[in-house]
Amino acid sequence: MNTLRSIVQNKVSFRQFHSCFRYCQGEVATAAIPKLIIPAPEGTDGPLSPKIEKLVQDITALNLIEVAQLSDVLKKRLNLPDAPVMAFGSAAPKAQEEEEAASPQRVQTSFTVKLVKFDEKQKVALIKEIKTLMPNMNLVQAKKFVESVPTIVKADISKEEAEKLKEAITKVGGEIEIA
Repeated sequence: MNTLRSIVQNKVSFRQFHSCFRYCQGEVATAAIPKLIIPAPEGTDGPLSPKIEKLVQDITALNLIEVAQLSDVLKKRLNLPDAPVMAFGSAAPKAQEEEEAASPQRVQTSFTVKLVKFDEKQKVALIKEIKTLMPNMNLVQAKKFVESVPTIVKADISKEEAEKLKEAITKVGGEIEIA
């Protein structure tokens, strides 16, 4: 405290102290904060570290045999499985079509009713209808539910129940999608 007073009383010393303090503060501040790398916009290549850039240059300089050897070594060291080789030509689509034809067609048994949009003029009626269809909701929750369109009204229900919901909500200005 006394040293601070003596520094303040002597303007020359204070200026020297102040400039030294700013210098030290700047040096400490820049040493403590790591440099931030600004990410590149999507769809463009970002700045690469020198190490990565050197690796890319070295790999692009390899011939096909060396690339195959590199691939084998990396697979072994990283315990990577061999990627399946896709067949070229028309044999793969034919096999897939045969597989689909051989498997029995699945029948959808559970449906999801989704409120996609609604008529603003009939918003109040829609809110009341949602409240009656969902007895565990109060009026405020039903209002928030309707305003958060698109939203799922009910999931994992039968086709008949889904059709009934669609009919009831469509009458009061809602647009429903059944999936």
